[in-house]
Amino acid sequence: MPEGRNDVLRVYYDGICPGCRRDRARYERWAGEAGAQVQWCDVTEHQQALRDRGVDPQAALLSLHVEEEDGRISEGIDAYILLMRRVSRLRPLAWLIGLPGVKSLLRRGYDAWVRRRLARQGRLP
Repeated sequence: MPEGRNDVLRVYYDGICPGCRRDRARYERWAGEAGAQVQWCDVTEHQQALRDRGVDPQAALLSLHVEEEDGRISEGIDAYILLMRRVSRLRPLAWLIGLPGVKSLLRRGYDAWVRRRLARQGRLP
């Protein structure tokens, strides 16, 4: 078992977003027992916790943030990679999206998609 696999991850996600809620449900289904090691925190309900960790809540809406048990925070594609590595069927995809060229391309696409979604919802300042 890879190092850190049993550590709890705290995932700050946009609980208002229907797609984000579907992604969470899919992850929980695929993760099985490993999903018990993931705490899902809606950004809108955990704004102070984010501020206490040095994360602007608006930044957490713009990009998925994952906090490891030791307090390290990853965001965006790196956060997705942390989550995906815990699910055997997603590990190959985690490796693929971690490749330098793929990662930077996905990052740009992901950032643009989130900004469009938030703007459509009137939630982008």
